[in-house]
Amino acid sequence: MAKRLILMGPPGGGKGTQAKRIQERYGIPQLSTGDMLRAAVSAGTPIGKQAKTVMDAGKLVSDEIMVGLIAERIDQADCATGFILDGFPRTIPQAEALDKLLKSKGIKLDSVIEVQVPDEKLVTRITGRFTCKACGEGYHDTFKTPKKAGVCDVCGGAEFSRRADDNAETVKARLAAYHAQTAPLLPYYEGQGLLKVVDGDRDMSVVTADLEAILGR
Repeated sequence: MAKRLILMGPPGGGKGTQAKRIQERYGIPQLSTGDMLRAAVSAGTPIGKQAKTVMDAGKLVSDEIMVGLIAERIDQADCATGFILDGFPRTIPQAEALDKLLKSKGIKLDSVIEVQVPDEKLVTRITGRFTCKACGEGYHDTFKTPKKAGVCDVCGGAEFSRRADDNAETVKARLAAYHAQTAPLLPYYEGQGLLKVVDGDRDMSVVTADLEAILGR
């Protein structure tokens, strides 16, 4: 049975990890709007050319183009058994446009899942992140430190870096933007009986088990 879902969650909430696990478990692709946009532009599809023109002019890609991209993508063979939409919709007009598109294709969403984590926990999670400059292995000040201080467990590298925007001020601003955008979407999908909320402030494997219970074995 096809699994078609929207996965929502705040930055740093573990949504990306869970999307990968769902993708592997059910064999359905994770459709990130950013990835779709880059793929369509590089493939030179009609909608990709349209998007490139807009982006080259330094403008934001319209909802119409984004929905066109999704329409093009979900027609591909690997989406026959389902897909995970990640990063779309972000607003009510986008959600309505998506509903219209899916209806025109005779497709229904199975679930809209929000992985929730308290803001203060997210600030700790994000501001503590750092990576090995040589191999990209990820670490955390609290949750995952190298076994030997200052030496990467994977490649033995001794240089680490932190993202410039992983500071408390920027993280709080990103979280405020996320809540402002998603707040209206939750009641919208709740009204359709699609919304499920998962507590993301637990061990990753426990969160995965909850998601699998929602999606069905």
